[in-house]
Amino acid sequence: MKHSAFLFFFFLIACFSAKAQDAGILAQKVKAKLATVNDYTATGVMKTDISFIKVPQSDVIVYYKKPNRFRIKKQDGISITPKGGVSVNLNSLFAGDNYTAVFAGNTTVDGLPVTIIKLLPLDENSDVVVSTLYIDEKDFLIRKASTTTKDNGTYQMEMSYGKFAQWGLPDRVVFIFSTKDYKLPKGLAFDYDAGGTKPADKKLPQNGKGKVEISYSSYSINKGLSETVFN
Repeated sequence: MKHSAFLFFFFLIACFSAKAQDAGILAQKVKAKLATVNDYTATGVMKTDISFIKVPQSDVIVYYKKPNRFRIKKQDGISITPKGGVSVNLNSLFAGDNYTAVFAGNTTVDGLPVTIIKLLPLDENSDVVVSTLYIDEKDFLIRKASTTTKDNGTYQMEMSYGKFAQWGLPDRVVFIFSTKDYKLPKGLAFDYDAGGTKPADKKLPQNGKGKVEISYSSYSINKGLSETVFN
C-alpha cells in the first residue's frame, strides 16, 4: 500500500512538473509571436463606457515601439500614456523574462478552447501581482487577460482577432476596470474638460465597472517609428 501511495505521489509530481514546463513553453511561444512586431502605428475608434463620465466616441492613433513604448492619441489632441502596472498593450504582459508561468486549467472564451496560465513575477518590487492569460494554443493568441496589481487594482482585457492575427495583434480590445473611488486606473485618466464631466455626487456606487473599447481599422507594422511620437 505504501509503495502504491508513493508511486501515485510521484506520478502527481511528474504531471505537475510537465504542466509547469508546458505553461512556460506556451508563454514563450505567445511572447515570440508578439515579438515579431518591432513597432506599429494603428488607427481605430475608442469608445468609453463609464457611468459618471460622458466621453464621446473618438478616432485614435495608437503608437507602439519595443520594448514598452506605447501611446494613444485621440482626435482632440489629448494623449493617453499608460503608466505603472496598467496597460492596454499586450506586450506589457511579458515585460522581461522575470516571471514564472503556471498551468491553471482549460476553458473556453467565446466558444473557443483556451489554456489558462498564470504569470507570477519574480521581482518583489513589481507592481503586477499576477496575470492570468487565456490562450488559444492553435494560433498562440491571447483571447483574454486579467491582471492584478498592487496599486491599481485588477483589470481585464478581452481581445478579438481578424486580419492582423498573424502578428498577434487584435482587431478589437475591450479594457474593463473597477470605478471604485471614482478614479480611472493610473495612466487612463481622461481630461474631464474635453467632452467629459466628473460628477460632484459622492453617493454614487463605488464598485461599478468601467469599459474602454478600441476597434482597430488598420495597422502599419515594422515601418520604423520615431521616438518623437512618444514625447
